[in-house]
Amino acid sequence: MSLKLKKGVNKQSAYNLRDPNLDYEAAHTLSIIVDNESGVLARVIGLFSGRGYNIDSLTVAEVDPDGHRSRITIVTTGTPKVINQIKAQLDRMVPVHEVIDLTLKGKAVQRELAIFKVVANGNQRVESLRLADVFRAKVVDSTLKSFTFELTGTSEKIDAFAELMAPLGLKEIARTGIVALLRGDNSN
Repeated sequence: MSLKLKKGVNKQSAYNLRDPNLDYEAAHTLSIIVDNESGVLARVIGLFSGRGYNIDSLTVAEVDPDGHRSRITIVTTGTPKVINQIKAQLDRMVPVHEVIDLTLKGKAVQRELAIFKVVANGNQRVESLRLADVFRAKVVDSTLKSFTFELTGTSEKIDAFAELMAPLGLKEIARTGIVALLRGDNSN
């Protein structure tokens, strides 16, 4: 039995069954350079909340004190159409100077900082120190009953550390959110 392809039918590998013409949701890291003035963050966040877009991670810091500019790094999830709409709407805002989709621009270095409080005794205490060493987490505070660890890395690394610390007495976590820049000599 032979199969004949109809004219105009696209041959695709069985390993890639996703139709490239269909929209699919993906996480995107947006770097937004804005004027460092009051109310700018509220306006950017208002754009997201007013249209029902979710923010997975958010960080803000001044990056140019002389030019009074800040970088807002937002991780959001959406279809290509939704992400393009978000970028276009951000670009039209007056205090916004530049919107860069780091996900599309090239490889980016992404990091997050987290602090973990672990309350443990005996073997759990020893095991938490051993795991901290494996993950290169620093002990930033210690008492006879607890440790506070600082860990920097990808969100996946931080999630993995939290998962392993949970049965050992993890009590609290504080996370900064993702910061990102393009790799190499590329600038954004």
